[in-house]
Amino acid sequence: MEYHAGSYDVIVIGAGHAGVEAGLASARLGAKTLMITINLDMVAFMPCNPSVGGPAKGIVVREIDALGGEMGKNIDKTHIQMRMLNTGKGPAVRALRAQADKFLYQHEMKKTIENEPNITLLQGMVERLIVEDGVCKGVLTQTGAIYESKTVVITTGTFLRGKIIMGDLQYQSGPNNQQPSIKLSEHLEELGFELARFKTGTPPRVNSSTIDYSKTEIQPGDDTPRAFSYETTEYITDQLPCWLTYTSPETHALIDENLHRSPMYSGMIKGTGPRYCPSIEDKIVRFNDKPRHQIFLEPEGRNTQEVYVQGLSTSLPEEVQRRILSTIPGLENVQMMRAGYAIEYDAIVPTQLWPTLETKKVQNLYTAGQINGTSGYEEAAGQGIMAGINAGLRATGKEDLILSRSDAYIGVLIDDLVTKGTNEPYRLLTSRAEYRLLLRHDNADLRLTEIGHEIGLISQERYERFQEKRQQIEAEKERLQSIIIKPTALVQETIKNAGGTELRDGIRAADLLKRPEMTYEHVHLLVPPETELGPDVAEQVEIQVKYEGYIQKSLQQVDRLKKMENKKIPENIDYDAIHGLANEARQKLKEVRPLSVAQASRISGVNPADVSILLVYLEQGRIAKVSND
Repeated sequence: MEYHAGSYDVIVIGAGHAGVEAGLASARLGAKTLMITINLDMVAFMPCNPSVGGPAKGIVVREIDALGGEMGKNIDKTHIQMRMLNTGKGPAVRALRAQADKFLYQHEMKKTIENEPNITLLQGMVERLIVEDGVCKGVLTQTGAIYESKTVVITTGTFLRGKIIMGDLQYQSGPNNQQPSIKLSEHLEELGFELARFKTGTPPRVNSSTIDYSKTEIQPGDDTPRAFSYETTEYITDQLPCWLTYTSPETHALIDENLHRSPMYSGMIKGTGPRYCPSIEDKIVRFNDKPRHQIFLEPEGRNTQEVYVQGLSTSLPEEVQRRILSTIPGLENVQMMRAGYAIEYDAIVPTQLWPTLETKKVQNLYTAGQINGTSGYEEAAGQGIMAGINAGLRATGKEDLILSRSDAYIGVLIDDLVTKGTNEPYRLLTSRAEYRLLLRHDNADLRLTEIGHEIGLISQERYERFQEKRQQIEAEKERLQSIIIKPTALVQETIKNAGGTELRDGIRAADLLKRPEMTYEHVHLLVPPETELGPDVAEQVEIQVKYEGYIQKSLQQVDRLKKMENKKIPENIDYDAIHGLANEARQKLKEVRPLSVAQASRISGVNPADVSILLVYLEQGRIAKVSND
């Protein structure tokens, strides 16, 4: 029997990594928020690898923090190891990666949500949306409870019609043997949404006390204290190591022998898997010339013996998994605690979304996370905060927020999804960002704190600290431009020791810093500032001075792009009335309904000639519009 259970501004369905960011963002914007999840013990659960960050993904975590989100703060409080990756490469590809204590991560995030005054956290199963005249008005749960709201955000992860597959065994389930969401998936189809079927997988977990670590290579955390959040001031120093081992020829032979028992190759798995996180079966088949593959042994927490066998995702039968483990150095006598499995699930085809993550078919309904076809906690959280911000802004009568491709990796991620779609679980890579020199790990606060403060997620106190940092950077850059360093004995010796060519004449301090071998520390030694600068300010000065030419070129490209972004396309333009468009372009434009000429130009199947025709048509100003009747 149905009954009215309450009214809210925003309802978030699901409390995974997308759901928690969505709920916290909307609540902190002043929207009364209800978060409904199937199991309250699984809030912010990590069903796959117990880690946060990595190339591109780590930058997203910093962007979430700069906007006022929670993932960075939470991993800073709960990690067991932190490392900066790609330190030998340029700043555009550097990124932090942390091993999480997965149980503590969940516990801390749930505590944060429970302490947020504007959030009601509820265990329940949403089965239907309440939709009237194409507008979402709330949700209906399995128990008949009706919750009304101004906006709804769906963040159901891999639960929609979830199916776990291991060898010949298959059964309906969410991740980690949780209850799947069946009826909501069917309801989305009833509403006219096109769904895709994707799959992902996990490796076995093994008992740490049965691993022979003497046969593996230790992978310690960094000695330098590091953090994702710009607000973190206390650092965890007692880190736990990870360990590296490899598959062996015996591993590969055993997998080859049992390929016919893999659901991926027997045809049992219908969903498309993630290309950049393949199963061990897939790796052996696709890279059969490689004699071995890396396997990382990652502790799942400080108070558990479970170790995640990173690199060994599989859906082979359990008994084959046991035999595979015994062929890996260090794991010969290991005890398997949980078997690996594949999970198939439904996802929404993301070209059905606006860049705000609101659905085109149903107004005031937003989706975020793996339901949109992505893989990874960070991609989910990045979408979650944007969907939560936009749902909160809509519910409180304010304007939408869209991040551009030049603003953030989050902007790249969402634009790729809604403009191009994805035919496999989407993973962020640095190569997907054409402005990656601007979208760095180190400058996320400079790019996004202003936006976070404007919408109301960044406190005034934090904003003032940020402004002071920005002023210090600019002042030091100006100082280095104004100071001439003369070829004294100390200067020549410093340059020589750094491996550089001695000076013949005086040189600006900024120009000396531009030399590849010189660092800010060298220049600081020669011409110290009156007031000591913090390491984050010094880092910014060095990067901005050294890469000034490249950064300026990127900014010029962004300016050109913005002119195209500013050429808006009416939402209900009639593409059939535009003569000269190629049929494929017309079809794709009608499907995606881009909001700007720049977005139209990024659609697969829309070529430069089509863009030119569209521009001429818009400039003529005689725009035929599709009737909404």
